[in-house]
Amino acid sequence: MKKTLLVTSLLLASVAFAAPKAQWVTVDSNILGKLAPMQKALMVEKEAGGVSLVQLTESELEKLSSAIHNELHRCGGYIAHESEAEALLALEPRGDMHYGMKGLFADYDIDQEPLVVPMVAEVKAANIEATIRALSAFHNRYYKATTGTDSQNFLLETWTKLGAGRSDVKVELVKHASWPQPSVVMTIEGSDYPEEILIIGGHADSIAGGWFGSEKSRAPGGDDNASGIATITETIRIAMAAGFKPRRTVQFMGYAAEEAGLLGSKDIANTYKTRAKSVVGVVQFDMTLRKGTADKDIVMMTDFTNAAQNEFLGRLIDEYVKVPWGYSKCGYGCSDHASWTNAGFPASMPFESTMGDINKAIHTDKDTIENAGGNANHAAKFAKLAVAFMVELAN
Repeated sequence: MKKTLLVTSLLLASVAFAAPKAQWVTVDSNILGKLAPMQKALMVEKEAGGVSLVQLTESELEKLSSAIHNELHRCGGYIAHESEAEALLALEPRGDMHYGMKGLFADYDIDQEPLVVPMVAEVKAANIEATIRALSAFHNRYYKATTGTDSQNFLLETWTKLGAGRSDVKVELVKHASWPQPSVVMTIEGSDYPEEILIIGGHADSIAGGWFGSEKSRAPGGDDNASGIATITETIRIAMAAGFKPRRTVQFMGYAAEEAGLLGSKDIANTYKTRAKSVVGVVQFDMTLRKGTADKDIVMMTDFTNAAQNEFLGRLIDEYVKVPWGYSKCGYGCSDHASWTNAGFPASMPFESTMGDINKAIHTDKDTIENAGGNANHAAKFAKLAVAFMVELAN
């Protein structure tokens, strides 16, 4: 039975074209309840586990996203789907999602200290800062803008140079059918178990201002998410410099179009599911630059993630990063880890703060490194975690 929910007045604006194309969207039910003033009725087709299924025009979806960013000051909260069938699959229960998926997907022993310790010691905050500044120099990295494609070509070239001379390394663009910005994927083929895959990813797009001006808006995205991509880039640099040869295949991913509903990661994760690929672990680095919570340096998101892998990451922090850490919740669809969770793979998201302390400058032209501490020292802690995760789980 359909239920009517009221959503923000931002959705009241008229649509200038006839018979607009509808989009199926799964959205955090709490978000629908918090948006105010409550003046626009939406028909909720189905609700399960705190997630609602709605059908929106592209115009309505863009305004919903703008309301989430501007009124609630939070990331995401929804996933856009290609079809109703795909959206319904996202509602299927996978354990207690709000408290973490259950199930072991890998051996979580920590036994690679001779390899991890010297590699972690090579993390350089200055390298991370340089990459953040290079990505922030693009006017924006919006998924429909030319600069969104240009920035991905820059990332492709950067990762290709780092992997030069390795026959077991491949860097490629992954094209998506419905928007111009590609994703970037770097693969280090495993020596012993190449069919088993470990994924370290983050979204490469940025957004700022109202959605109708997104292609023209200045969106440096220094924290969200040049910082995550720069953290991954430093992890790649260290792996290549050390001549790291993983036993399992390792893939680094810079996803397209996360800000538009996790589109790039969803496309890739669903493809991996369809092809029955064996993904043993996924970690998402989305915002690593700003220390936002006084008593915690790294915060693990517990909802819509894998509980066992989260605990493993916590032990890696204690063993190799040695900073205070804790837990928080980010809600449905807050970043690309949700795409992998929905596809049935184990995913985690270590974050720079609790969601209550989130950086309020994101999705504006103020999201710069200068407004997030002026250096990448905080992001370096996440690079150390990424190195430890890569070596321990891949070997």
